[in-house]
Amino acid sequence: MFEGFNHAQIQTGDKEVVINLRYGGNGPPLLLLHGNTVTHALWHKIAPRLSQDFTVVATDLRGYGDSSKPFGKEDHSTYSFRSMAIDQVEVMAKLGLDSFFVAGHDRGGRVGHRMALDFPEKVLKFASLDIVPTHYTLTHLNKERALAQWHWFFMALPYDFPEQLLLGKEEYYIRKKLNRPGIGFGGITEEALAEYIRCCTPANCHAVCEDYRASITVDFEMDSRDFNQGKKIKCPMLVIWGERSHMNRYFKPVEAWSEYANNIVGGRMLPCGHFPPEQCPEETYQALYEFFKN
Repeated sequence: MFEGFNHAQIQTGDKEVVINLRYGGNGPPLLLLHGNTVTHALWHKIAPRLSQDFTVVATDLRGYGDSSKPFGKEDHSTYSFRSMAIDQVEVMAKLGLDSFFVAGHDRGGRVGHRMALDFPEKVLKFASLDIVPTHYTLTHLNKERALAQWHWFFMALPYDFPEQLLLGKEEYYIRKKLNRPGIGFGGITEEALAEYIRCCTPANCHAVCEDYRASITVDFEMDSRDFNQGKKIKCPMLVIWGERSHMNRYFKPVEAWSEYANNIVGGRMLPCGHFPPEQCPEETYQALYEFFKN
């Protein structure tokens, strides 16, 4: 994976956190952010092609992959999207990249959303892959959506109930979650799957639980405040989602994002489930290339 890319681990301003990443290519900088249960390996099929036109940086979020996994604070702010966004801004700065494009899948898209709000001078364009905003998700719940997104509420249960239930069953959890109806293993290589399983350690499980605990507490509070004040993403935005994903079954992604962004320049439904970069890499590459290149 990531042939020709450089590998680095960069210390952030938070002394507990070192971010693991791959970077390579030439051209305008493009930061790729992954989601839950996976790592920067999510991008391995399209990062090399994108690097022909962009300086690509693919990172592991704090708590994921080979990045640091600090123990969560009582207020869950350790794993807020703001904390994760600050990590990424600092990493890009240490690479000499002061402003950049962002493509974020799943939790990475939520980090990208917060980054675009908190650092509008840094994020030049933002592509969201297969999510709607956290605030929208939590304020538009019904029975069907709650069942489709059961892991949000399981992971967010108080410490250390979900952690204990996952202990010793990390591989089972990865395989079960990646093979949910409408998502499936289709397109996910055995090499990538093995990497996701390797990185699903007890420390990662705790980090993921804290990530979800933060979503329904400190993240929701920040998002609600911004929403009520009319603060929106200002940069051009592309919304991508999978035809077989729960996003397409239960939401209208462009309509949802339009309440949180001023400048949506496109919406693309792709022939896949929840993991476009793995399941339909050609279509995902084309959508990102056209958006960021023009």
